[in-house]
Amino acid sequence: MTTSLHNRAVALLLLVVLTLTFFPLLGLAQSETEGENTPLETEVSTSSEVAVATSDPYARDVLPNQEVFNDFVVGPGKVELELAPGQSRTVELVVTNRMSEPKRFKLDIEDTAGSTDGSSAITLLGSERGPYTLRDYIQISKTEFELEHGVRARIPVTVSLPADAEPGGRYGSVVVSTVSREADLDGSSGAAAASAIVSRVGTLFFVTTPGDIERSGQLESFTTLGNKKFYGKGPISFGLVYENTGSVHLNPYGEIRIFNMLGDEVGFEVLDPWFAMPASLRLREITWNRDLLMGRYVAKAYVNRGYNNAIDEASVVFYVLPLKIIALIFASFVFLFIFIRFIFSRFEFKRKS
Repeated sequence: MTTSLHNRAVALLLLVVLTLTFFPLLGLAQSETEGENTPLETEVSTSSEVAVATSDPYARDVLPNQEVFNDFVVGPGKVELELAPGQSRTVELVVTNRMSEPKRFKLDIEDTAGSTDGSSAITLLGSERGPYTLRDYIQISKTEFELEHGVRARIPVTVSLPADAEPGGRYGSVVVSTVSREADLDGSSGAAAASAIVSRVGTLFFVTTPGDIERSGQLESFTTLGNKKFYGKGPISFGLVYENTGSVHLNPYGEIRIFNMLGDEVGFEVLDPWFAMPASLRLREITWNRDLLMGRYVAKAYVNRGYNNAIDEASVVFYVLPLKIIALIFASFVFLFIFIRFIFSRFEFKRKS
């Protein structure tokens, strides 16, 4: 009985010693674990705040040249795509701020159309839907963003056609506008008034869906500007009117050759490709200049229609009569006439017998 009580006392004493020994260690371990978790939670929270503060879908590049030009640049000027029904393509539009201060930019999507009288190359239709609409098929992730001076933003623009898209051309534009950084406040209601647009620059999107499409066009006329026939000197300005009667845009190109009254070629101008919208007229102006022009000239235009290697030819005649040179020649004849008359009036000429 005494031995049993003694053993129980020893076991109880041992249990107390073990409890006093390991309990602080367990508490310390728990404290250390909590100490490790606290910085981790803070770090995650901080990282989340930075991501929100710098979130922007558009990548940016700082330009090496920080010169101020008081403008902004948008590129490219024109994007041509061939997309099948149900197909999509993403292209990159670049906006560069060179206006000496941060500016807020706005992106709008508008349809475009050509001109029926050749007065303009293209017309932005604003909220109107064009005959070859594209605006519903262009997607941009963010329509407003701010850009520092000397920084270039790269903007992905996605064009997606529906699965039932018909063959033909579709035409639109992504228009970039600068807007005021702070909206004016209306004093009566306290509501922000509309932002004032400073300037607008657009990138044209020409999308062609292959299939049963009609390519048709021709050189309608080739003249000197204003149908002018007589010039005192160069330069000489020509106008070419191209008519597109098809269902897709065309890119005609060619050359102009100028010949003098002897038939010698004295001038040559290259006609780089220019676009003509469907069901429209497009005027192309080009200027030729050369010193010491005089007499009759013939200018001949050779224009490739932009499809099937078909070439149209046209010519125009004009005259260059330099007034100063003509006046000098006339004065010389008058002087010679007066001189000869003077000689004959002062001297008598007799034939020897």
